[in-house]
Amino acid sequence: MFFGADYPFLDVIWTMLVIFAWVIWFWLLITVFADLFRRKDTSGFSKVLWVIFVIVLPFLGVLVYLLVNHDGMADRNIQSMQAQKTATDDYIRSVSGGAAGEIEKAKALLDSGAITQEEFDQIKAKALGS
Repeated sequence: MFFGADYPFLDVIWTMLVIFAWVIWFWLLITVFADLFRRKDTSGFSKVLWVIFVIVLPFLGVLVYLLVNHDGMADRNIQSMQAQKTATDDYIRSVSGGAAGEIEKAKALLDSGAITQEEFDQIKAKALGS
């Protein structure tokens, strides 16, 4: 027998909706726990109370946490993204500025007379990877 004959289309739709709801639920649960443990403005005791509330009454606990802390969650996410962007930008600047920094130092040495033009050209070629 065909499996599809015993499992009507509306049951397939219902099963997909239930799976989708579970995925959303776990996503919300992970988001709430991540925000809760990332917070620096609450004490460990209040974190424990929130964890117990979310574990004992999971749906109500998550919904209450989202209602109470929705503004703070958004602010903490924005701060986290800005800190990551700043760290990434600093890293990119440090990596990309390496050759320019070496050439600048070599130019200063050339201007002060510490190295010759040929040595400057060698340092510049080495810094540029040529």
